[in-house]
Amino acid sequence: MNIQIFGIKKCFDTKKAERYFKERKIKYQFIDLNEKSLSKGELQSVKAAVGLGNLINKESKEYERLNLQHIRSDSTREELLLNNPKLYRTPIVRNGKQATVGYEPELWKTWE
Repeated sequence: MNIQIFGIKKCFDTKKAERYFKERKIKYQFIDLNEKSLSKGELQSVKAAVGLGNLINKESKEYERLNLQHIRSDSTREELLLNNPKLYRTPIVRNGKQATVGYEPELWKTWE
């Protein structure tokens, strides 16, 4: 298993995801989205697993500020995600080609 958790340190669900893997002694890599965003390849991989719409936090201030509700083009939305990590719903948990968005322990159990 090669677990990556993309999240924000202050996010409650991100902390719960980290705790889930720590308690099971499963090694993971934490990537703070405030410091480093997903690469284009990582975004493509996660998008293939969960869909672009599930990655976007529609309740974030960035969503409103960028007027994202009026943007229909997937390529434009992807570009905005790559350049504005605060738009992501967190945590994004990735295991190879598998990925989840949010706190999803039931799905993570199937990865073990």
